[in-house]
Amino acid sequence: MKAARLYGPRDIRLDDLPCPAPAEGQVLVRVRAVGLCGSDLHYYTDGRIGDTVMSEPLILGHEFAGTIEAIGPGVHGLETGALVAVDPAIPCGHCEFCEAGHPNICPTVRFCGTPPTDGALCEYIAWPARLVFPLPPRIDATEGALLEALGVALHAVDLGKVRLASRVAVLGQGPIGLLVARLAKLSGAVEVYTSEVNPTRLAASPSFGADVVIDARVEDPVARVKALTGGRGVDVVFEAAGSLVTPQQAVDMVKPGGTVVIVGINPDDRIPLKHTAARRKGVTIRMCRRMKHVYRRGIDLVTHELVDLKPLVTGRYPLAGAGDAFALLAQQDPAAIKLIVEP
Repeated sequence: MKAARLYGPRDIRLDDLPCPAPAEGQVLVRVRAVGLCGSDLHYYTDGRIGDTVMSEPLILGHEFAGTIEAIGPGVHGLETGALVAVDPAIPCGHCEFCEAGHPNICPTVRFCGTPPTDGALCEYIAWPARLVFPLPPRIDATEGALLEALGVALHAVDLGKVRLASRVAVLGQGPIGLLVARLAKLSGAVEVYTSEVNPTRLAASPSFGADVVIDARVEDPVARVKALTGGRGVDVVFEAAGSLVTPQQAVDMVKPGGTVVIVGINPDDRIPLKHTAARRKGVTIRMCRRMKHVYRRGIDLVTHELVDLKPLVTGRYPLAGAGDAFALLAQQDPAAIKLIVEP
């Protein structure tokens, strides 16, 4: 099979590899669509995220959907040819955190496209059958791949505990930030304020639920949010930009006793905050670690047309063009929101 492998920073090559066979409890998935994510981009540009460093060629890609090509021993209830979305995390299932319902913080979790586990930028991948979710006819392969991003947004909004009639700010309007804005609105927020510097993403924000869109290139998001709320601040802030300035902005614009959810990952692997500002306001800071138990909810949201994933997609590439897609994202092309690779 063909696979796009990362050999080092900005070095992706198309290789021929043996096609895997499904083991006990696995299915073989013919990959149809892969969304390129910000964490993929970190590996592409730096070869690492924090202390997780690639040491050998790696297949990236964890947002994916495909059709079941073959079924391994011991698998029941799935059929070949079925279009499925795939949960990219393989938790151990038996540690105290998994048993408590938090597989996303399993210490030994394996994650698709994260060293040492190869990802989905290839033609075929074998994966545990318990982690594939058959899709209804209403959902296509591209939407199936984007259910992973929707899952992260769902988990973030769960952490933020957005309540009816609350006011919410979302800093950063990349794919996850846009979806967080939409879900916050669906959760009952009366006003959603978003900030961004990318013109394409600024333009997309209202269609995902933003009531006020702040162009952070020309306006101070904190001052604007304070003005919009009479100086009070918002109930919940989602930091989805992954920049060095937005965590402090989040603390400064949240109300006393409010909640800040950190979703973005910045390249310096740190969150610069003024301790006094957060402490005196009694701010609750929640860290969003991937997702948990969200795929069926995401499928329902898309099936019932409460969330539209298709407007996120701004470009499609064949597997041989994966390197070009990453290069475009690394250049921070203003027109790019979500790029899809179709192996």
